[in-house]
Amino acid sequence: MWAANDLAARPACAIAPLRGGRDSAITSLSGTGLLNRTFKASARGPALALAQQDTMFARAFAILREAISAHAFPAASLAVTWQGKLVALKSFGRFTFDRKSSEVSPQTIFDLASVSKVIATTPMAMILYERGNLDLEMPVRHVMPEFASKDPRRDEVTIRMLLAHSSGLPAYEKLFERVRTGEELLHAAYELPLLRDPGSVAAYSDMGFIILGEALSRIAGESLNRSCQVHIFGPLSMASTSFCPPTDKRGSIPPTADDRWFRHRIVQGDVHDENAYVLGGVAGHAGVFASATDVATFAVAMLNGNLVRQETVSLFTRRQTSPEGTSRALGWDTPSAPSQSGKYLSPSSFGHLGYTGTSLWIDPERQLSVTLLTNRTWPDNQNQAIRQVRPAFHDAIVEAVEDL
Repeated sequence: MWAANDLAARPACAIAPLRGGRDSAITSLSGTGLLNRTFKASARGPALALAQQDTMFARAFAILREAISAHAFPAASLAVTWQGKLVALKSFGRFTFDRKSSEVSPQTIFDLASVSKVIATTPMAMILYERGNLDLEMPVRHVMPEFASKDPRRDEVTIRMLLAHSSGLPAYEKLFERVRTGEELLHAAYELPLLRDPGSVAAYSDMGFIILGEALSRIAGESLNRSCQVHIFGPLSMASTSFCPPTDKRGSIPPTADDRWFRHRIVQGDVHDENAYVLGGVAGHAGVFASATDVATFAVAMLNGNLVRQETVSLFTRRQTSPEGTSRALGWDTPSAPSQSGKYLSPSSFGHLGYTGTSLWIDPERQLSVTLLTNRTWPDNQNQAIRQVRPAFHDAIVEAVEDL
């Protein structure tokens, strides 16, 4: 095992060239490509309607205050949109449990962790699909020949399976412990053995989304970082959202860990996930930082069809019928029993959780979205109290809306 400070320099957030693969295969898949092609999206965020939030959401706010007092997490920022309006925008707590640390505000930027999957990677898949550049049934090896191996089952793994977490790949591997560069980590991911037959079982896989992020980059002909900035974050005016926050902003981001064994320092403004860190902070499974306001803006765009057509939203957010018993849609998750989304969200709802204590849930029937950002991993990843806090918080939000 090696330590991060052994690196001469951490890989930078940059526009990466195409890596490996066959240019002819990539060209045939991407057509004219996405370079110099900008997608139209409404830059208008939700209208503000915050005057009654303290009364309307008193119980939900109290749940977060109580959680902070009980040290479930040091900080929380939330945003609720309802019928196209921002009806709650609030923050509680401090960067750490130290009373001398900075207070958070509604504009504070958090490490979204796996919420990156649905605010960056999955929307890029949706955009590529809608533009005719992405075939969901395309075998991964067609765009990524390195994925092929002596195991013939790998030929069956498709882009749809990566999105639906049914590829057969393992959930998580500490690849960062045995590689030194992002390139080495990617190749280690390509070579991971399948644990199950493709399409047979739905099993959440960060490894699958690392591969998916690279596949989308190759199809688009530009880095995932650039694709998301040009085609999602920019058009939606999500000014605080990015991979790899600028150095001068990192001190204004709540820390996520006191990492004494890998990075040997406090993790603040760098992605919490170690595999994503070795990949330079840009990965399909993690790496995006954003404020609650920006995540709410994205949620309204999903509800209103401002980023992609409603037909595309419906396709990607509808629960898959195979494998049997899955709660997964394409990239997104859907409510199950029990669910971190609580007990009230409609069956058509979709959302995702993040390891650092973040979540986004969207209920199209109610025209409701709920964003919750915390740094529950501070200081050592051990606290799991958010598992009780999140569903109670979501239930309180829905009850408040229903009371109207």
